[in-house]
Amino acid sequence: MPVRKIPKNYRNVTGIAASSKAIGAAQFESTLERDFLALLDFSPEVMRYEVQPVRIEWSDGTNKGARSYTPDVLVEFVPELRRPPWLCEVKYRADLAKNWVTLRPKLRQGVRYAKQHDWRFRLITEVEVRTQRLSNIRFLAPFGRRDIPQADIETVLAAIPADSRSTPAAVLQAVSSDVWRQAEYIPALWHLVARHRIGIDLETELTMQSPIWSVS
Repeated sequence: MPVRKIPKNYRNVTGIAASSKAIGAAQFESTLERDFLALLDFSPEVMRYEVQPVRIEWSDGTNKGARSYTPDVLVEFVPELRRPPWLCEVKYRADLAKNWVTLRPKLRQGVRYAKQHDWRFRLITEVEVRTQRLSNIRFLAPFGRRDIPQADIETVLAAIPADSRSTPAAVLQAVSSDVWRQAEYIPALWHLVARHRIGIDLETELTMQSPIWSVS
């Protein structure tokens, strides 16, 4: 659970995100943090994450006494990737520029702490978060949460070539020549993309002509 309670904030948006991968509550203090957690929750590479997982304390040698810093998120990846965990700080670039003198010693301690634990320290800004991938995830996520009849799922999967790429439009045409019947299977198709059972390039805008492929 978070080592620091996130207070209500009238400058930024605070809340708890719905999550299947968070250890404890997926709390956020800004819309940027909320969006970063959405990326983590959707990614098949992420096994789990924890918000505000550690409090780093140190002394700067002045009479101010001990200082402390709580990074935003610790991310753990699926074992097969053999990727070290990320200790992440999520900040808008404008806030970094405005508060750099205050933030710099904290970030340096974050880098040092991560190295001591064989982690990687990552500074995450809107450049990494507010991407086409995020827009695609926002579109797909509701489909991923829907209950889809198993018969519809099997029908869509059967229409995808096993050894070549297709498109959503081509798959729906393979399902039925009737456009109204095709429309009935659209939720199943995007549900399978959201559940990573159909592959697609999330770095580009999703359309009915986007390349898709079967994921074994």
